[in-house]
Amino acid sequence: MSGTMLVARILFSLLFLASGFGHLAQTDAMTGYAQSKGIPSARAAVLVSGALLVVGALSVLLGVYGDLGALVLAATLVPITAGMHRFWELEDPMARQTEQVMFMKNVALIGGALAIFVVYGLLGDALDFTLTDSVFTLTP
Repeated sequence: MSGTMLVARILFSLLFLASGFGHLAQTDAMTGYAQSKGIPSARAAVLVSGALLVVGALSVLLGVYGDLGALVLAATLVPITAGMHRFWELEDPMARQTEQVMFMKNVALIGGALAIFVVYGLLGDALDFTLTDSVFTLTP
């Protein structure tokens, strides 16, 4: 099981690493997009969210307080999902569908992050291939 969990952590983290580094490497373009969605303090939001995505992903990937990293990812995704993918406001069917897909993808990722949080919290130091124990301890 531990090898499977390691593969799951790697695969899960890749999306967040790519997205977070994209926020940081293409800040101007991402800021313009966030401004077009009406996000206040768009540049700061892009930089902060990019940093949180990278830190959370590295935490889960490396097993450095992976439960906390998973919570950081979930907490970062909630305002991004609600603010950037408001499909219900769109009239154009294609744009609406695209934003709905993005919204639902993020909802699924929030669920995945919460599942990883629970696995870390339940198994803690029993997880292999981690650098630290969990921050939180959950009981079944």
